[in-house]
Amino acid sequence: MGIVQILGIGIIAAIFSIIIKQEKPEFAVLVSIATGIIIFFVIADKIPYVIDTFNNIISKTQVNMVFISTLIKIIGIAYITEFGSQICKDMGEGSIASKIELGGKVIIMVLGLPILTALTETILGILS
Repeated sequence: MGIVQILGIGIIAAIFSIIIKQEKPEFAVLVSIATGIIIFFVIADKIPYVIDTFNNIISKTQVNMVFISTLIKIIGIAYITEFGSQICKDMGEGSIASKIELGGKVIIMVLGLPILTALTETILGILS
């Protein structure tokens, strides 16, 4: 049911945006932002399920919680970056969108370094 809701909201918002763009183009961006927020609230009830699944993985595998929380942060940053980038693209600001994407990638890389370091140490420990 969730994807049908999202699809319906998206199609209605796209039609509405096209109609508004003819008369008041500056409001079309607001429609895009509002649509993103509405879709977020539609999917927000799925987030606890994802967190519970990660918690189950942690309890069964004894994976360090730092790695899982970092993974969740990385996923969140990727989604937020994509959302912000798409809004800028909708506004015709592709250059700013590219800078947002670059910033998101750098932050993700910085957050992932401790995981990469631990993985490298584990591999080197196995090889030794």
